[in-house]
Amino acid sequence: MKINNLFMLVILAFSAVLTGCKTEKSDYDKMVEFAENYTAAWNSKQPEKMASFYAEDGELTVNNGTPAVGREELAETAGSYMSAFPDMKLTMDSLTVHNNAYRYYWTFRGTNNGPNGTGNKVDFSGFEEWTINNNGLIQKSIGIYDAEDYERQLNGN
Repeated sequence: MKINNLFMLVILAFSAVLTGCKTEKSDYDKMVEFAENYTAAWNSKQPEKMASFYAEDGELTVNNGTPAVGREELAETAGSYMSAFPDMKLTMDSLTVHNNAYRYYWTFRGTNNGPNGTGNKVDFSGFEEWTINNNGLIQKSIGIYDAEDYERQLNGN
């Protein structure tokens, strides 16, 4: 009887330790998961999925161009890449945080076989710097990549 009681105490203590060891994900770990899901949304070839990671009035500006504002414009922007590069593959290279902004580093690969495509392959990298709102969505994204390198690859020069 004493051995059974001791065994039960050990089991209960072990359970308490295991239960107490459960920790919640850090903010950074949550953002890594967010970025991985954002990457998957790009690769889904469903522009609305990508846009859903942004606030309703969220915006994306690429290489100091005209911002895409709101989910409809964001989906149109994503859709233009998805259409131009039907085999596109986006990979997440890393995620960093600095001064309350996250930098999502990525690589884009694909063949420009969409409407009026060149048939050329591209392989280029860049990043987006995200400002995240209180609802955990992208409020503002500033995207940067080497446009000259992209154009050179796109046009086969």
